[in-house]
This record gives sequence, C-alpha cells and structure tokens, in this order.
Amino acid sequence: MLFYFILNLFYCVLDIILILQQNRLRRYGHVLRKEDTDWVKKCMEYEVEGYRPRGRPKRTWKEVVQKDCQARNLNREDAMDHGIWKKLIKTG
Repeated sequence: MLFYFILNLFYCVLDIILILQQNRLRRYGHVLRKEDTDWVKKCMEYEVEGYRPRGRPKRTWKEVVQKDCQARNLNREDAMDHGIWKKLIKTG
C-alpha cells in the first residue's frame, strides 16, 4: 500500500514539473514573437550592471528556459510560428 502511495506521489510531482515547464515555454514563445521595440522583450535581453554577491549565482528565468528548450530540442525559430510552438510544447 505504501509503495503505491509513493509511486502515485512521484507521478504527481512529474506532472507538476511538466506543467510548469510547458507554462514557461508558452510564455517564452509569447515574448519571442513580440516586436523588438516592446519593453517585455527588452527586459528579457537586459543585462544588469554591477557586482554580484558572493556564492553561487542565482539561476535566472532565461537559463531555466534555455535548459527546458535543450531538453525538448527546441529553438527560437520554432517559437516564431505559434501553431508549431504550441504543438511542440504540448508533446512532452
């Protein structure tokens, strides 16, 4: 009985991870399709000046999305067509 509970919990966690990944990729595609003059796209490309505190750098949203794209073999050109991008991110 405990085994089935743990197994079910494991699959629920995987489902949550998949949903979060799909949401990030959907938002990423939306931002990539925006015009270059749009403030949201400018914010994604903006590099903050100054020094970083000691320790391991925090993971940025852009790094997480790039890792998601690598895991699914996606590229920026795929995101330019909304229909194709939607199909690619739904198939996990």
